[in-house]
Amino acid sequence: MAIELGKFNNLEIVKEVDFGLYLDGGEDGEILLPSRYVPYSYEIGQKIDVFIYLDNEERLVATTLKPYVQVGEFACLEVSWVNQYGAFLDWGLMKDLFCPFREQRRKMEVGRRYVIHAHVDEDSFRIMASAKVEKYLSTDMPPYQPDDEVDVLVWQHTNLGYKVIIDNKYQGLVFENQVFQHLEIGDKLKGYILQVRDDGKVDVSLQKAGRQQTLDFADTLLKYMERNGGRCYLHDKSPAEEIYDRFKVSKKVFKKAVGELYKRRLIEITDNGLLMV
Repeated sequence: MAIELGKFNNLEIVKEVDFGLYLDGGEDGEILLPSRYVPYSYEIGQKIDVFIYLDNEERLVATTLKPYVQVGEFACLEVSWVNQYGAFLDWGLMKDLFCPFREQRRKMEVGRRYVIHAHVDEDSFRIMASAKVEKYLSTDMPPYQPDDEVDVLVWQHTNLGYKVIIDNKYQGLVFENQVFQHLEIGDKLKGYILQVRDDGKVDVSLQKAGRQQTLDFADTLLKYMERNGGRCYLHDKSPAEEIYDRFKVSKKVFKKAVGELYKRRLIEITDNGLLMV
């Protein structure tokens, strides 16, 4: 059995000591789970899920805390402190995640957040971060079809729109005219594939395309009205910002859904909003 550094491992409890539990790390020997992370109840021989990383003395150590990123993943992390060697990022564990200057796109500043990739450095065997995320993105042809739902991490804002990381693996782009909400670097959202181009570039929307989006939101709007006395005070002349603040959809989608419900004779449209029939 080989330990996966920087990831969760399912390890057996082999013995209890005053300062924690020792877990069977196979060829890496016994690994300490310090007392502060020991579960409320356990038994010798039981297997538990633990995250394995290196302590301040570069020894393997376990924790039951869940870090914000694991090795092989991308995340947006805040810089806790900087020294002459690089920046140290808060990843949810006691020991911060190191990003050396050579792995920074520009000099990182305390308190700011950056999208990074976590990896094990081949020379030092330490878990490190890199802000040069392009070199960790897959160059394989993405396997998606139009309308596929994916997870996206907002990575960069450009003149064309927002670069995103799709399913922790591929690069995509949400064009500016497809954005109907306020976005921040590091936002994690659901996205929908518009197309995969011949060169492997992926166009993504943050809303379902076409008819299905209208039908889905029509159901959402009807349920909203059912919970609010059969009424919605927004209508097709309401400001787009108010519609988005309430429902997180564009005014265009809202109007199409209203039209769908009206055609089904489920609502009436008045100057003061919508009424259920």
